[in-house]
Amino acid sequence: QVQLLESGGGLVQPGGSLRLSCAASGSVFSINAMDWYRQAPGKERELVARIRSGGSSNYADSVKGRFTISRDNAKNTVYLQMNSLKPEDTAVYYCHAEIFNSVYTGSYWGQGTQVTVSS
Repeated sequence: QVQLLESGGGLVQPGGSLRLSCAASGSVFSINAMDWYRQAPGKERELVARIRSGGSSNYADSVKGRFTISRDNAKNTVYLQMNSLKPEDTAVYYCHAEIFNSVYTGSYWGQGTQVTVSS
């Protein structure tokens, strides 16, 4: 069984920063891409950032230059450093990963962590 556990959400003022973490545990043999998605009330879930096993990454246009995705392969953990936060960044942020457990590659989601940007 594989689990993704997120942490780091909370309430922050506009212009502030937060760092999200997501750790994979359980039957993890290797991890391909790791992503952060977000879903605001009344909106569809959208891809915020993706980092591949080799380290290459891509971002949604709305967060380029403000957010940075990184990963620690030894800890099976992905991070999202969020700077210059705006009220429109308010959403539930979900971690997603493609994980190979030595038999098959599955798609896994975290439980979500709330990020609220408000004064």
